[in-house]
Amino acid sequence: MKSAAPPLLAEQYLAALEDYLRGSGEAALSRAYDLGREALSTGMGVLEMAMMHRHAVGAASQGSLAPHEFARAAEFFAESLAPFEMSFRGYAEANQRLQTLNRTLAAQNIELRHAKSTADAANQELESFSYSVAHDLRAPLRHIDGFSAILQAEWMGVLDQRGQGYLQRIRAVTKRMGELIDDLLQLSRVTRAEFHRRPVDLTALARDIAAALNAASPLHPVRWKVQDGLTADGDARLLRVVLENLLGNAWKFTGKTEQPVVEVGRVATGDRPFYVRDNGAGFDPRYADRLFAPFQRLHRESEFPGTGVGLATVQRIIRRHGGDIWSESAPGQGATFFWTVP
Repeated sequence: MKSAAPPLLAEQYLAALEDYLRGSGEAALSRAYDLGREALSTGMGVLEMAMMHRHAVGAASQGSLAPHEFARAAEFFAESLAPFEMSFRGYAEANQRLQTLNRTLAAQNIELRHAKSTADAANQELESFSYSVAHDLRAPLRHIDGFSAILQAEWMGVLDQRGQGYLQRIRAVTKRMGELIDDLLQLSRVTRAEFHRRPVDLTALARDIAAALNAASPLHPVRWKVQDGLTADGDARLLRVVLENLLGNAWKFTGKTEQPVVEVGRVATGDRPFYVRDNGAGFDPRYADRLFAPFQRLHRESEFPGTGVGLATVQRIIRRHGGDIWSESAPGQGATFFWTVP
């Protein structure tokens, strides 16, 4: 409900109206406009303005106004309503612009949904193709490796040194190709597998993976610092893949560090991202954008072996959870990988 006219405003309106009825010109009309603006700011409506004007006319005329005075009173009232008219016009124009904007946004949303649907279909087709290609390559690769193994076991004495070298290279390349195919299949499965979100104990997962890494290579003992109470809502199987890749990389890139240390924890501020930090080889941050692309590597194979698919897999898993992943590093100063799981 609109506000009634404040007493002081009603008194000022009456005084200005009487002044105008006595013959004042533009100054009195200007005062009517100002009083209208003040009434609008107090929350009064047009009906309350009409009531205030009616009482003011009655008080000014004491029940009797000449025809020309009625006309001047009407002019005064019309001028006092000018701010309301301008406000209504502004609301109407703003509403029209809002409706136009809403129609534009609706059309853009339709286009975005169509583009997303097209992109999702293309991605699904590409992932299916990648899975099929990788799967179909395994059989001929097994044959190459199998026949190479037979040659190495039964015919090594027939081959000269150069032939033996060629055979060893064939087996090494075959093994490397098998690792690439396995990683490509895993990358494809990340987005194809079913997703089950539930609370996951990341502390327990990290400690289990760390113990397995140390047991697998007792000559490279890493000191692990895993924070207590790390939990996240997500797919337990996929989050295990994330930690296996991140902890495996940290373990690998501290291989030439005298006292390797790997930390797993969570930042206490902001978006509270989880992190894995190591004091290993690190990398040049100028090339950080290449880290999460499949088969991209920032170190030579002879320095640190790998296929370059692990971080691409990690990124896909994190994005499937609706989170993000990024890194900080410098050559020789270790690396920290942060990630969020909403």
